Amino acid sequence: MNAPSPLNLALLSPDPAADRAEKLALYGWLVGQWHIEVQAFDAQGQQYRSRGEIYAGWVLEGRAVQDVWMIPPRAERRANLSASDFPVTGPWYGTTLRVYDPTIDAWHIHWIDPATGFQSRMLGRANGADIVQEGALENGVRLRWSFRNIKADSFRWSGEVSADAGRSWMMQVDIAARRI
Repeated sequence: MNAPSPLNLALLSPDPAADRAEKLALYGWLVGQWHIEVQAFDAQGQQYRSRGEIYAGWVLEGRAVQDVWMIPPRAERRANLSASDFPVTGPWYGTTLRVYDPTIDAWHIHWIDPATGFQSRMLGRANGADIVQEGALENGVRLRWSFRNIKADSFRWSGEVSADAGRSWMMQVDIAARRI
């Protein structure tokens, strides 16, 4: 068996940092491996279905959660995937870094997807039993990404967009996840 790479040793952590473990619990439940069923909706309401995977873990001495989201699953990926294969979402293979900021009692969320060329920055906070992340793109379109119905072995994730400063929202992506 191969030894862990130097990057894995420097990046990955077995547990959350003890000095902020309570606040880190907001996203701590995400740590693990997930199968996702994806529904994506275009601007006309046409629905597209796909599947994927999520892998999440503690990183940076347990001070952050990092995850990798992909559509389709790794076993089904091929070199010539294109946006036309996955309308609305494209073939995701990106990572989120989630870092708690005690000065604002919120999480900085940075999603980077080199497979589709999409990036976003958001702030995440608890909203009752849910988690809501909000941000805006450079063109002014607002984003709202939410985790709902969070359980030990499942959750729902939705991605919404608003072109009118949050007066109305359009569902772009709805995901049902189950722990593997």
